Amino acid sequence: MKVTRKQQKIVLRTLDGWRQEGVIDEAEQQRLQQHLSPQLFDWQRLSRYAFWIALACAIIAIGSLVADEYLMALLFDFGYATRAIILALIASACYFWGFRRQKHTPEKRYSNEAIMFLGVLFTALTLSQVGMALDNGSGNVAPLFLLGCAIYAAIGYLSRSGLIWLFFLLSLGSYFGTSTGYASGWGAYWLGMNYPIRFVLFGGVLLAACYLLQKPLQQRNLFNTSKAMGLLYLFIALWILSIFGNYDFDIWQSVRQIELLHWSLLFALAALACIWISLKTDDGMLRGFGLTFLGINLYTRYFELFWDGTNKVIFFLLLAISLALVGRYAERIWRVGEAGKSH
Repeated sequence: MKVTRKQQKIVLRTLDGWRQEGVIDEAEQQRLQQHLSPQLFDWQRLSRYAFWIALACAIIAIGSLVADEYLMALLFDFGYATRAIILALIASACYFWGFRRQKHTPEKRYSNEAIMFLGVLFTALTLSQVGMALDNGSGNVAPLFLLGCAIYAAIGYLSRSGLIWLFFLLSLGSYFGTSTGYASGWGAYWLGMNYPIRFVLFGGVLLAACYLLQKPLQQRNLFNTSKAMGLLYLFIALWILSIFGNYDFDIWQSVRQIELLHWSLLFALAALACIWISLKTDDGMLRGFGLTFLGINLYTRYFELFWDGTNKVIFFLLLAISLALVGRYAERIWRVGEAGKSH
Protein backbone atom coordinates (compact mmCIF):
# COMPACT_ATOMS: atom_id res chain seq x y z
CA MET A 1 0.00 0.00 0.00
CA LYS A 2 1.47 3.33 -1.10
CA VAL A 3 1.22 6.07 1.54
CA THR A 4 2.77 9.48 2.15
CA ARG A 5 5.34 9.91 4.90
CA LYS A 6 2.76 11.63 7.09
CA GLN A 7 0.28 8.78 6.59
CA GLN A 8 3.04 6.26 7.31
CA LYS A 9 3.78 7.90 10.68
CA ILE A 10 0.09 7.79 11.62
CA VAL A 11 -0.28 4.12 10.64
CA LEU A 12 2.92 3.12 12.45
CA ARG A 13 1.81 4.97 15.58
CA THR A 14 -1.58 3.24 15.39
CA LEU A 15 -0.05 -0.21 14.99
CA ASP A 16 2.32 0.45 17.90
CA GLY A 17 -0.63 1.52 20.07
CA TRP A 18 -2.59 -1.61 19.15
CA ARG A 19 0.39 -3.79 20.06
CA GLN A 20 0.77 -2.11 23.44
CA GLU A 21 -2.94 -2.54 24.15
CA GLY A 22 -2.83 -6.21 23.16
CA VAL A 23 -5.05 -5.89 20.10
CA ILE A 24 -2.30 -7.39 17.89
CA ASP A 25 0.97 -9.16 18.74
CA GLU A 26 4.45 -8.11 17.62
CA ALA A 27 4.54 -10.56 14.70
CA GLU A 28 1.26 -9.23 13.34
CA GLN A 29 2.52 -5.66 13.74
CA GLN A 30 5.64 -6.42 11.70
CA ARG A 31 3.60 -8.24 9.05
CA LEU A 32 1.29 -5.24 8.60
CA GLN A 33 4.21 -2.81 8.52
CA GLN A 34 5.73 -4.69 5.61
CA HIS A 35 2.71 -3.78 3.47
CA LEU A 36 3.42 -0.06 3.80
CA SER A 37 5.30 1.54 0.93
CA PRO A 38 6.12 5.22 1.59
CA GLN A 39 6.20 7.60 -1.34
CA LEU A 40 9.34 9.73 -1.40
CA PHE A 41 7.51 12.57 -3.16
CA ASP A 42 3.82 13.54 -2.99
CA TRP A 43 3.06 13.87 -6.69
CA GLN A 44 -0.69 14.13 -6.04
CA ARG A 45 -0.25 17.22 -3.91
CA LEU A 46 2.10 18.75 -6.48
CA SER A 47 -0.52 18.13 -9.17
CA ARG A 48 -3.22 19.84 -7.09
CA TYR A 49 -1.05 22.86 -6.30
CA ALA A 50 0.11 23.17 -9.91
CA PHE A 51 -3.47 23.26 -11.20
CA TRP A 52 -4.44 25.80 -8.53
CA ILE A 53 -1.59 28.08 -9.58
CA ALA A 54 -2.51 27.57 -13.23
CA LEU A 55 -6.11 28.57 -12.51
CA ALA A 56 -4.95 31.63 -10.56
CA CYS A 57 -2.81 32.66 -13.54
CA ALA A 58 -5.77 32.09 -15.86
CA ILE A 59 -7.94 34.35 -13.68
CA ILE A 60 -5.29 37.07 -13.76
CA ALA A 61 -4.86 36.72 -17.53
CA ILE A 62 -8.61 36.90 -18.22
CA GLY A 63 -9.00 39.80 -15.80
CA SER A 64 -6.18 41.65 -17.54
CA LEU A 65 -7.79 40.96 -20.92
CA VAL A 66 -11.13 42.36 -19.79
CA ALA A 67 -9.42 45.45 -18.34
CA ASP A 68 -7.50 46.08 -21.56
CA GLU A 69 -9.88 47.98 -23.84
CA TYR A 70 -7.58 47.69 -26.85
CA LEU A 71 -7.34 43.88 -26.68
CA MET A 72 -11.07 43.55 -26.02
CA ALA A 73 -11.82 45.68 -29.05
CA LEU A 74 -9.32 43.70 -31.13
CA LEU A 75 -10.55 40.24 -30.12
CA PHE A 76 -14.22 40.96 -29.45
CA ASP A 77 -15.12 43.82 -31.76
CA PHE A 78 -18.83 43.03 -31.39
CA GLY A 79 -21.83 44.22 -29.44
CA TYR A 80 -22.53 43.04 -25.90
CA ALA A 81 -25.10 40.45 -27.02
CA THR A 82 -22.73 38.90 -29.58
CA ARG A 83 -19.91 38.79 -27.00
CA ALA A 84 -22.25 37.08 -24.56
CA ILE A 85 -23.15 34.40 -27.11
CA ILE A 86 -19.49 33.75 -27.99
CA LEU A 87 -18.46 33.52 -24.33
CA ALA A 88 -21.46 31.29 -23.54
CA LEU A 89 -20.40 28.90 -26.32
CA ILE A 90 -16.85 28.78 -24.92
CA ALA A 91 -18.22 28.10 -21.42
CA SER A 92 -20.50 25.35 -22.74
CA ALA A 93 -17.56 23.77 -24.59
CA CYS A 94 -15.53 23.74 -21.36
CA TYR A 95 -18.39 22.12 -19.44
CA PHE A 96 -18.94 19.53 -22.18
CA TRP A 97 -15.22 18.74 -22.33
CA GLY A 98 -15.02 18.50 -18.55
CA PHE A 99 -18.00 16.15 -18.22
CA ARG A 100 -16.67 14.01 -21.07
CA ARG A 101 -13.28 13.68 -19.37
CA GLN A 102 -14.94 12.88 -16.04
CA LYS A 103 -16.78 10.00 -17.73
CA HIS A 104 -13.82 8.55 -19.64
CA THR A 105 -10.86 9.49 -17.42
CA PRO A 106 -12.24 10.02 -13.87
CA GLU A 107 -8.81 9.39 -12.36
CA LYS A 108 -7.57 12.72 -13.82
CA ARG A 109 -9.43 14.59 -11.13
CA TYR A 110 -7.49 17.86 -10.95
CA SER A 111 -7.20 18.46 -14.68
CA ASN A 112 -10.90 17.66 -15.11
CA GLU A 113 -11.85 20.16 -12.41
CA ALA A 114 -9.54 22.78 -13.90
CA ILE A 115 -11.33 22.50 -17.25
CA MET A 116 -14.71 22.81 -15.52
CA PHE A 117 -13.44 25.86 -13.66
CA LEU A 118 -12.56 27.53 -16.97
CA GLY A 119 -16.24 27.12 -17.79
CA VAL A 120 -17.04 28.96 -14.55
CA LEU A 121 -14.80 31.87 -15.56
CA PHE A 122 -16.34 32.16 -19.02
CA THR A 123 -19.83 31.90 -17.50
CA ALA A 124 -19.03 34.88 -15.26
CA LEU A 125 -17.79 36.83 -18.31
CA THR A 126 -20.96 35.85 -20.19
CA LEU A 127 -23.15 37.15 -17.38
CA SER A 128 -21.21 40.43 -17.29
CA GLN A 129 -21.84 40.96 -21.01
CA VAL A 130 -25.51 40.03 -20.59
CA GLY A 131 -25.76 42.59 -17.82
CA MET A 132 -24.22 45.29 -20.01
CA ALA A 133 -26.54 44.39 -22.89
CA LEU A 134 -29.67 44.57 -20.72
CA ASP A 135 -28.61 47.51 -18.55
CA ASN A 136 -31.44 50.01 -18.28
CA GLY A 137 -29.89 52.16 -15.56
CA SER A 138 -31.86 50.59 -12.70
CA GLY A 139 -28.77 49.13 -11.02
CA ASN A 140 -30.56 45.82 -10.32
CA VAL A 141 -27.87 43.18 -10.87
CA ALA A 142 -29.45 40.57 -8.58
CA PRO A 143 -31.08 38.59 -11.45
CA LEU A 144 -27.64 38.05 -13.01
CA PHE A 145 -26.32 36.59 -9.75
CA LEU A 146 -29.44 34.41 -9.53
CA LEU A 147 -28.80 33.09 -13.03
CA GLY A 148 -25.20 32.40 -12.05
CA CYS A 149 -26.47 30.53 -8.95
CA ALA A 150 -28.63 28.26 -11.11
CA ILE A 151 -25.77 27.48 -13.54
CA TYR A 152 -23.09 26.91 -10.89
CA ALA A 153 -25.41 24.86 -8.67
CA ALA A 154 -26.35 22.54 -11.54
CA ILE A 155 -22.78 22.12 -12.81
CA GLY A 156 -21.30 21.75 -9.32
CA TYR A 157 -23.89 19.21 -8.21
CA LEU A 158 -23.67 17.10 -11.35
CA SER A 159 -19.86 17.18 -11.49
CA ARG A 160 -19.43 16.66 -7.69
CA SER A 161 -17.05 19.63 -7.79
CA GLY A 162 -16.57 21.42 -4.50
CA LEU A 163 -14.79 24.27 -6.31
CA ILE A 164 -17.73 25.03 -8.60
CA TRP A 165 -20.17 24.53 -5.70
CA LEU A 166 -18.15 27.17 -3.85
CA PHE A 167 -18.85 29.63 -6.66
CA PHE A 168 -22.55 28.77 -6.40
CA LEU A 169 -22.50 29.67 -2.69
CA LEU A 170 -20.56 32.87 -3.37
CA SER A 171 -23.08 33.81 -6.08
CA LEU A 172 -25.92 32.99 -3.70
CA GLY A 173 -24.49 35.39 -1.11
CA SER A 174 -24.00 38.03 -3.79
CA TYR A 175 -27.59 37.58 -4.93
CA PHE A 176 -28.88 37.96 -1.38
CA GLY A 177 -26.81 41.08 -0.78
CA THR A 178 -27.68 42.80 -4.06
CA SER A 179 -31.38 41.86 -3.97
CA THR A 180 -31.85 43.22 -0.44
CA GLY A 181 -29.73 46.26 -1.30
CA TYR A 182 -31.86 47.01 -4.37
CA ALA A 183 -35.09 46.48 -2.38
CA SER A 184 -33.89 49.03 0.20
CA GLY A 185 -32.88 51.56 -2.43
CA TRP A 186 -29.22 50.84 -1.63
CA GLY A 187 -29.72 52.35 1.81
CA ALA A 188 -28.21 51.11 5.06
CA TYR A 189 -31.27 49.17 6.25
CA TRP A 190 -33.57 46.48 4.88
CA LEU A 191 -36.46 45.54 7.20
CA GLY A 192 -34.57 47.36 9.94
CA MET A 193 -31.37 45.34 9.41
CA ASN A 194 -28.02 46.52 8.13
CA TYR A 195 -25.81 44.25 6.03
CA PRO A 196 -24.01 42.42 8.89
CA ILE A 197 -27.29 41.34 10.53
CA ARG A 198 -28.67 40.23 7.17
CA PHE A 199 -25.67 38.00 6.59
CA VAL A 200 -25.79 36.60 10.11
CA LEU A 201 -29.28 35.37 9.22
CA PHE A 202 -28.11 34.27 5.78
CA GLY A 203 -25.22 32.26 7.24
CA GLY A 204 -27.51 30.68 9.84
CA VAL A 205 -30.08 29.67 7.23
CA LEU A 206 -27.33 28.31 4.97
CA LEU A 207 -25.94 26.20 7.84
CA ALA A 208 -29.41 24.90 8.71
CA ALA A 209 -30.06 23.97 5.06
CA CYS A 210 -26.64 22.30 4.92
CA TYR A 211 -27.49 19.99 7.81
CA LEU A 212 -31.04 19.35 6.56
CA LEU A 213 -29.60 18.29 3.18
CA GLN A 214 -26.56 16.58 4.70
CA LYS A 215 -27.17 13.16 3.14
CA PRO A 216 -27.52 14.23 -0.53
CA LEU A 217 -24.68 16.75 -0.13
CA GLN A 218 -22.38 14.08 1.32
CA GLN A 219 -23.24 11.75 -1.56
CA ARG A 220 -22.01 14.44 -3.97
CA ASN A 221 -18.98 15.38 -1.79
CA LEU A 222 -20.38 18.89 -1.26
CA PHE A 223 -21.26 18.87 2.45
CA ASN A 224 -17.93 20.16 3.81
CA THR A 225 -17.82 23.02 1.30
CA SER A 226 -21.39 24.02 2.17
CA LYS A 227 -20.75 23.86 5.92
CA ALA A 228 -17.50 25.85 5.65
CA MET A 229 -19.17 28.61 3.62
CA GLY A 230 -22.13 28.76 6.02
CA LEU A 231 -19.75 29.15 8.96
CA LEU A 232 -17.67 31.72 7.06
CA TYR A 233 -20.70 33.86 6.19
CA LEU A 234 -21.97 33.61 9.79
CA PHE A 235 -18.75 34.41 11.62
CA ILE A 236 -17.50 37.18 9.34
CA ALA A 237 -20.91 38.85 9.63
CA LEU A 238 -20.84 38.43 13.43
CA TRP A 239 -17.35 39.92 13.56
CA ILE A 240 -18.39 43.00 11.55
CA LEU A 241 -21.57 43.23 13.62
CA SER A 242 -19.53 43.24 16.84
CA ILE A 243 -17.63 46.28 15.52
CA PHE A 244 -20.41 48.34 13.90
CA GLY A 245 -23.58 46.98 15.47
CA ASN A 246 -26.88 47.63 13.71
CA TYR A 247 -25.88 51.18 12.88
CA ASP A 248 -25.29 53.19 9.76
CA PHE A 249 -21.64 54.17 9.39
CA ASP A 250 -22.35 57.87 10.00
CA ILE A 251 -24.23 57.09 13.21
CA TRP A 252 -21.67 54.48 14.33
CA GLN A 253 -18.94 57.10 14.61
CA SER A 254 -20.73 58.69 17.56
CA VAL A 255 -21.68 55.39 19.31
CA ARG A 256 -19.86 54.38 22.50
CA GLN A 257 -18.18 50.98 22.50
CA ILE A 258 -20.18 49.83 25.53
CA GLU A 259 -23.35 50.07 23.43
CA LEU A 260 -21.94 47.36 21.14
CA LEU A 261 -21.05 44.97 23.96
CA HIS A 262 -24.08 42.70 23.45
CA TRP A 263 -23.02 42.07 19.85
CA SER A 264 -19.53 41.12 21.02
CA LEU A 265 -21.07 38.71 23.55
CA LEU A 266 -23.21 37.16 20.81
CA PHE A 267 -20.09 36.72 18.68
CA ALA A 268 -18.26 35.05 21.58
CA LEU A 269 -21.23 32.78 22.41
CA ALA A 270 -21.42 31.61 18.79
CA ALA A 271 -17.69 30.76 18.82
CA LEU A 272 -17.96 28.97 22.18
CA ALA A 273 -21.00 27.03 20.93
CA CYS A 274 -18.93 25.85 17.95
CA ILE A 275 -16.11 24.74 20.25
CA TRP A 276 -18.51 22.95 22.60
CA ILE A 277 -20.27 21.10 19.76
CA SER A 278 -16.90 20.15 18.26
CA LEU A 279 -15.78 18.64 21.57
CA LYS A 280 -18.98 16.58 21.70
CA THR A 281 -18.85 15.46 18.06
CA ASP A 282 -15.08 15.61 17.34
CA ASP A 283 -15.77 17.99 14.43
CA GLY A 284 -12.46 19.53 13.42
CA MET A 285 -14.03 22.19 11.19
CA LEU A 286 -16.29 23.53 13.93
CA ARG A 287 -13.38 23.50 16.38
CA GLY A 288 -11.18 25.42 13.96
CA PHE A 289 -13.81 28.07 13.24
CA GLY A 290 -14.72 28.41 16.92
CA LEU A 291 -11.15 28.82 18.15
CA THR A 292 -10.13 31.12 15.28
CA PHE A 293 -13.02 33.53 15.64
CA LEU A 294 -12.94 33.45 19.43
CA GLY A 295 -9.33 34.64 19.14
CA ILE A 296 -10.35 37.29 16.57
CA ASN A 297 -13.07 38.47 18.94
CA LEU A 298 -10.63 38.79 21.86
CA TYR A 299 -8.05 40.69 19.83
CA THR A 300 -10.71 42.98 18.33
CA ARG A 301 -12.11 43.82 21.77
CA TYR A 302 -8.61 44.41 23.07
CA PHE A 303 -7.75 46.89 20.34
CA GLU A 304 -11.10 48.64 20.82
CA LEU A 305 -11.13 48.91 24.61
CA PHE A 306 -7.70 48.39 26.11
CA TRP A 307 -4.99 49.22 23.59
CA ASP A 308 -4.50 52.80 24.74
CA GLY A 309 -5.10 52.33 28.45
CA THR A 310 -3.48 49.01 29.41
CA ASN A 311 0.16 48.02 29.70
CA LYS A 312 0.87 45.52 26.92
CA VAL A 313 2.95 43.23 29.16
CA ILE A 314 0.20 42.95 31.77
CA PHE A 315 -2.54 42.29 29.20
CA PHE A 316 -0.71 39.50 27.37
CA LEU A 317 0.47 38.00 30.65
CA LEU A 318 -3.13 37.76 31.90
CA LEU A 319 -4.21 36.32 28.56
CA ALA A 320 -1.42 33.70 28.71
CA ILE A 321 -2.38 32.72 32.28
CA SER A 322 -6.06 32.35 31.37
CA LEU A 323 -5.29 30.22 28.31
CA ALA A 324 -2.91 28.07 30.38
CA LEU A 325 -5.68 27.47 32.92
CA VAL A 326 -8.06 26.45 30.13
CA GLY A 327 -5.41 24.12 28.71
CA ARG A 328 -4.76 22.59 32.13
CA TYR A 329 -8.47 21.97 32.68
CA ALA A 330 -8.82 20.39 29.22
CA GLU A 331 -5.75 18.21 29.87
CA ARG A 332 -7.27 16.98 33.15
CA ILE A 333 -10.51 15.99 31.37
CA TRP A 334 -8.50 14.24 28.63
CA ARG A 335 -6.47 12.26 31.17
CA VAL A 336 -9.65 11.16 32.96
CA GLY A 337 -11.05 9.97 29.64
CA GLU A 338 -7.88 8.06 28.78
CA ALA A 339 -7.88 6.42 32.22
CA GLY A 340 -11.47 5.36 31.68
CA LYS A 341 -10.62 3.78 28.33
CA SER A 342 -7.73 1.80 29.80
CA HIS A 343 -10.10 0.18 32.28
